Order: sequence, then C-alpha cells, then structure tokens
Amino acid sequence: MTAPAQRAGVLAPASGLMRLLSRPACYRSLALLAFGLLCVIVAVPLELESQLLFSAVCMGAAMLLRRRANRLTILAMIVLSVIASLRYMYWRLTSSLGFDDPLDMVFGYGLVLAEFYALLVLLLGYLQTAWPLQRRPYPLPADRSLWPTVDLYIPTYNEPLDIIKLTAFAAQAIDWPKDRLKVYVLDDGRREEFRAFCASAGIGYIVRPDNSHAKAGNLNFALKQTGGEYIAIFDADHVPTRSFLQIGMGWFLKDPKLALLQTPHFFFSPDPFEKNLDTFREVPNEGELFYGLVQDGNDLWNATFFCGSCAIIKRGPLEEVGGIAVETVTEDAHTALKLNRLGYNTAYLALPQAAGLATESLSGHIGQRIRWARGMAQIFRTDNPLLGKGLKLGQRLCYLNAMLHFFYGLPRLVFLTAPLAYLVFEAQIFQAPALLIMAYALPHILIASVTNSTIQGRFRHSFWNEVYETVLAWYIMRPVLLAMVNPKLGKFNVTAKGGVIDQSYFDWKMARPYILVLLLNLFGALVGLVKLGGDPDADAVTLLINLMWTLYNIVISSAAVAVAAEARQIRAEPRVYARLPATLGLANGKTVVCHTNDFSQSGIGISLPEGVRVERGENVQVSLFRDAEEGVFPATVVFARGQVLGLNFVDLDLRQQRELTRMTFSRADTWAATWGQGAVDTPLRALREVSGIGWRGIRLLSRASFAELARSLRSLALAAKTQARNS
Repeated sequence: MTAPAQRAGVLAPASGLMRLLSRPACYRSLALLAFGLLCVIVAVPLELESQLLFSAVCMGAAMLLRRRANRLTILAMIVLSVIASLRYMYWRLTSSLGFDDPLDMVFGYGLVLAEFYALLVLLLGYLQTAWPLQRRPYPLPADRSLWPTVDLYIPTYNEPLDIIKLTAFAAQAIDWPKDRLKVYVLDDGRREEFRAFCASAGIGYIVRPDNSHAKAGNLNFALKQTGGEYIAIFDADHVPTRSFLQIGMGWFLKDPKLALLQTPHFFFSPDPFEKNLDTFREVPNEGELFYGLVQDGNDLWNATFFCGSCAIIKRGPLEEVGGIAVETVTEDAHTALKLNRLGYNTAYLALPQAAGLATESLSGHIGQRIRWARGMAQIFRTDNPLLGKGLKLGQRLCYLNAMLHFFYGLPRLVFLTAPLAYLVFEAQIFQAPALLIMAYALPHILIASVTNSTIQGRFRHSFWNEVYETVLAWYIMRPVLLAMVNPKLGKFNVTAKGGVIDQSYFDWKMARPYILVLLLNLFGALVGLVKLGGDPDADAVTLLINLMWTLYNIVISSAAVAVAAEARQIRAEPRVYARLPATLGLANGKTVVCHTNDFSQSGIGISLPEGVRVERGENVQVSLFRDAEEGVFPATVVFARGQVLGLNFVDLDLRQQRELTRMTFSRADTWAATWGQGAVDTPLRALREVSGIGWRGIRLLSRASFAELARSLRSLALAAKTQARNS
C-alpha cells in the first residue's frame, strides 16, 4: 500500500526501519513471506475441536478489535476475516464436494460457485474500503484571474420545467466569477417553453438535430458548441450548492494530470425503499455506501468513477478520449475508465455539493438499476479492466469489483433457495458432517459481517444489503447475462423524477419474484418442521441448520415484499427539512422573528414563537437570510396548526425565484450537515429492524391478497348478475 498511501499524504517520509521496508527487494520479500504464511494458515488441516477453538479465537479477537475501531484495528479485522473466509473456501473445495448423486452435484456445485463469487466480491470490497483516502478541498489561488473558465451543462430530455428551473437558478448562484462561468440547458426534448425560460433567465440553450446516443450524445454535442476549460455536469434534478466549484476546482490547479473530480449524489427525497419502509434518514439508503465509502476507497487507488452528475471534467483530456463514452449505456463509468487508461488521474471529494430527487416508484428504481447493471456488464464484455493497457493493478481491481457487483442476481437467488435443496429434495449439497460445516462456515460469515459492519457502519447497516439485492436480483440477472452474450442489446432509458403517487397500492407485478421466493421458503420450512418432528431417521442437526437458513431467507424475502407496497406521495416537490432564520411581515405591519421547519420550491414551513397567531389565508412577506443578505418573498398561509404555519409563495418573478434558490437549496451547508450522520450500525439492532420489516411485509402481502380476492369475488358476482339479467 506504499504508493497509494504516499499519494494520499497519509505516510510521511520515513527513516530507519521504514526506509528499509520501502526498498523494492525488501517489500517483495516481506510480501512473499506474508503470502506463504497465509497459505499455511489457510490450508493447515484441523480436527473438529481444534477448528472450533481456532474459530472462537478469531471471532473473539475480531470482537475485541471492533471495540477499539481505528484504521489499524480495521486492517487487523480484515486480516482475520480473510483468513477465516479463505480457510472456509479451501475446506469447501477440498473436503465437501465428493458428489455421487447427479442431483447433489447440480445443487452442490451451483452453491459453491455462488459462494466463490461472494468471496471474490468480499475480498475486492476489502481492497476498496480498507483505507479511504478522505481527500479534503484544496484552496484556490487568491487571484481570481487565475481561476479557469467553466461550462456548466444541465442535460434534459423529459423532465418538467420546474425541476430544470431549480437546478438552473442554483447553477447561476454558484460563487464563481460571472465572466468565467456559463450555464447551459441541453434540451433533447426541444421544448419551446424551455427555450423561452433560458432566454429570459440569461441561460444558454443548446439543442441538436437528433437524439443519437441519448445523454452521452447530448453532452458531446454541447462540448463542440462551447469553449470552457472545464465542464461541470449536473442532471436535471441535481441542485448544486453555491460552493461547488470553489470546493472542487483547487485540485485541478494542484494536479495537472487530474481529469475528473466527482462529488457525492445526495438526495433530498426518499427512494422507494425509504418511502415505502418509512426509513428515510434513519437507515442509510442503497447508494450511500458507494458515495460514502467505496468512492473514497477508489480514490486511494486513483480509480474514482464518473457518476454522470455532480462532477467536474477537464476539457482537454475529455476531448482526447473522444468525449463522453457512447459504446455502453453507463457512459459515465466508461468515460472514467478511458481517462484512467490514458494515464490521467481521477479524484473524489466526499462532501455533498448538490442534491437531487430519488426515484419515486419501485418500478422506476428497478428500471434505473437495470440500466446500470446492463452498462457495467457491457463494459466488462467490451473493455474489460483486467485487459488492455494503461491501468495499474489497483485500478483494475477497483473497476473489476464495480462490474462484478452487478452480477449478484443469480448468486443471490441461489442463496435464497439453497437450503430447499436439502429440505425438499434431500440433496446433500455439503458432503461433510453438519458440525464441521458450522465450524468452518460460521467464522467466515460472522467475522466478515462484523468487519463490514465496522468499516461501513455509517453508510450501510447490516442485512440491508441482502434486502436491496433480493429486490433487484431477478430483474438485473437477465439483462446482465444478455449483455455478456451480446453487448449491443439494450438502450439508454431516462429515469423519471418528480412524480406523484395519488394512492397507496401494492405493486403485484414487481413483487412476483419475491413472493415466489417467500412462498418457496415457507413451504421448505413447513417440510423441514414435519421431518424434524415426525421422521426418526432424519439428521436433526442438519435439519436445524437448514431451517435456520430458511428462516433467515424468509425474513429477507418478506422484507423485499414490503418494499412493493407503494406509499402515497401527494407532493410533487419534496420538502427539505432545515432550520433557517426567518421573519414574517404580517398584514397589520408587525414583524415576527421565527425560523423555518422545511422548504420547497413553492412553499415553506414556519415555526412561530409562543403566543403569536397567524390565521389561515393571511398574506405575509417571508424574509430569509444568508450571510448579510436578505430575500423577501410574498406568500399565503395555507394552513395554521398552533405555532406551525404552512405557506405557499405567490407569483414569484424570475428574480425572486432565483433569490429563493440562493437562500435555500444552494446554501453551502444545506446537505453536508446530514451526510453520514445517522445511527452507526449495530448488527443485532439491524437484524431486529429487518425482521420487523419482514413481518410487516407478510402482513401487507396478506392484506393485499385478501383485498385482491375480495375484488375478484365482486367482479365474479357482478358478472354472474349481469349474465342472469341478460338470460
């Protein structure tokens, strides 16, 4: 880790022993010695009692290290986890695969391949996340004449104008010399109202004659129409803060080889998991691990991915690789790979400098992930990071793990159904005694879980990854496999944002795969319990192990079912919860000092001091403050509940809309305060949470099934009545 650590500025120049260790020959010798020692520890055979003792010592050490978690103890936990997991896999391959029956062979080899995939992803994940770079902003020169010119692109296709307005106003409010920042809306929808808005707001408007290559083609066309030294890209719903360029641009001036700087994708609205399970801001969402930890780890290895938005790219290197990649539907990650292949650096700054809208519905969320999975498989097939020139080993492995991640569909389904092979078909997928299986498998599973919980605790809670993957597994499996056969299959699809869900409903279409998996596991559990209670020849220990595994699968699959119960969403504009200083100018001339509870593009929530009352329907003037500036906005009280008011803004002109954005969404501290500040993971608490969600899923499924049955019976009764009347 010497070279990456020096790049991070983590290790200072050393002397004495460190100078000795830094010599290539010594480094190679130590590496070979460590590898040899690891092989011995992994391969040494142990009897059951000795293996149980070894497992207990490793697990005890991991728990003690967790209590004093820091970077070095985490590395020690990773070593213990790697030893336990490699010992399990070595034992698995050498001592548990002596199959004679064809059925045993099919189920057994299917499971071991899934386990090998999971082990590979685990090891690559440790490589990525063991030592995050934790880059900090680099200061810009005091002389603003040295600051470069920037073209800021907002590509759009079918998003509503209100969403574009918010992003465009925030882009104009970025603290950067006005003669060095140009904002452009790239409208692939070619809408006249967008053209008129851009003309009135002083924003560049670019359209092209066709829609070839979707978003990538849109960006590449704009690249030829503009001339800024750097390109900043924001999706239509990603609202930048005022500090975006000042936070990120300094690294380009420090490092002439830097071609890309990515910042997190942060969302001020809940995704379908958070909305339907009511976990918004309580449980980290699906993407927080990637932006909170994985990208920071990639940065250590100079392998930061471009994520399509909230990023700055240097024009020269981008033009050198032929613009944004068009060969795959994940044009962003592919572009970063091309830049790295040419020897350019990429960087990640783990400070949220923009926020956007998450997908509203489960079907939309799944559609977005299908595109990501297909695109990563296309890159794996056509521009494999393990092959070709230009990448260092760390970069190759980081890109490899990102692509392998999206192959989890089939392995996840295998894990969700594997115990049924024994419970239902009596297939012996492990050719080994049950206690020996536990002696090797438990330390592999438990130490890996504890280690990942320690590493990821702020950005991913235990067991939730299984829920996310279960929801998506069936849907991403087919496009990934097809992309491996024919990379040209599939097309770019735009993720819909800013929608409304008028009524709650159960999405039967999306839930079918999880319902099937849940029913299969419930059936398997029933069969296993019958055998346990009524079959005197059954192996009780093996049955109990498979029943426990099945119970866990029931919890995970029922939690996945709960996600399919779409919650009602009546607000097209999600509100951002923030306490900001404010005043209200009342109709009687009085001014009330108060603060905000939340805000949106069209309204604001206010908390009044005790004893102050404002009636519904009253017209007021709302003042918001930023630094020494004040913005005043006319509004109407639409509800009044005690000390809490809900206000809607009234007829804001362009200047007021721009000012409102500056005072709210584009504040530099708006998003950073909540980034990674949730409850840190505790595995037992997380298991209780997921189990509770699972029980909720079973209740929701039962309720939806009865409702569907009642609806069908009513339809049959109506049809029978109509037939009788006609006859």
